[in-house]
Amino acid sequence: MQNKITKLFNIQYPIVQGGMIWVSGWRLASAVSNAGGLGLIGAGSMYPDVLREHIQKCKKATDKPFGVNVPMLYPDIEKIMDIIVEEGVKIVFTSAGNPKTWTSFLKEKGITVLHVVSSVKFALKAEAAGVDAVVCEGFEAGGHNGREETTTFTLIPMVKEQVKIPVIAAGGIGSGRGMLAAMVLGADGVQIGSRFAATVESSAHENFKKTIVDVKDGDTHLTLKELAPVRLVKNKFYQEVQELYQQNPTIEDLKELLGRARAKRGMFEGNLDDGELEIGQVAGLIHEIKPAKEVLEAIIAEYKQVKKEQLF
Repeated sequence: MQNKITKLFNIQYPIVQGGMIWVSGWRLASAVSNAGGLGLIGAGSMYPDVLREHIQKCKKATDKPFGVNVPMLYPDIEKIMDIIVEEGVKIVFTSAGNPKTWTSFLKEKGITVLHVVSSVKFALKAEAAGVDAVVCEGFEAGGHNGREETTTFTLIPMVKEQVKIPVIAAGGIGSGRGMLAAMVLGADGVQIGSRFAATVESSAHENFKKTIVDVKDGDTHLTLKELAPVRLVKNKFYQEVQELYQQNPTIEDLKELLGRARAKRGMFEGNLDDGELEIGQVAGLIHEIKPAKEVLEAIIAEYKQVKKEQLF
């Protein structure tokens, strides 16, 4: 399956594993890369020294390309970027910030740079900043999200119409059928997060993995837009957020309720009541926890089969 994305990353399949906080460590990233996709280490939940350890272990676990996802709203960003350069990482996905801030710095070091966007406006800004491709993420996605609530399958053709660089679709894609649909609409590849969160190699807590499998349609909701929009499973913490909204809270009120390490508590430590459980709407299609290699192979097999059936 050679196309713009496989050539850009030197990988077998145009599938990127999302760099999710508390989920995407070196085990998951290396497993996806070894299976022919592009694995990403999620730097957003890692202290600088922890990130360095994950990069070093990933390099030992795979001789295939892998990258690091860096949400720019997190602290220690300068240290994170220095470590990425020092460790010889060749691919960086930036998100949650202005692409101009770090793109030129990374490009000067010979690093391939992509930026995650949720609108045509920011896709154009990323292209102008010099990124090699954009990841267009619809509001179906888990984790931090765009405020516009534009769906993936609306966003992809609109962005494709406006930019010249390659486009990767993200949000609501977890199967071969979803991958094919995104690419028919103009995507050059797909980024898949939630499906890889429910894998053996995911660093998520087993409690959270089982929750992902149990999620049905309607069990998640995009909320906390005043801070940073995030799609959450409707658990006890989510209900507390909704009750606070009934009181017309200030941003400070929301910050106080959220507190610190709420996502770690839920996704990494397995507290299903008080933790922040971030997952995409596509979780309703996830029915079992499997090795990452099997997940990727199943996606590719379904993609090829459906494409053949539909004569695309």
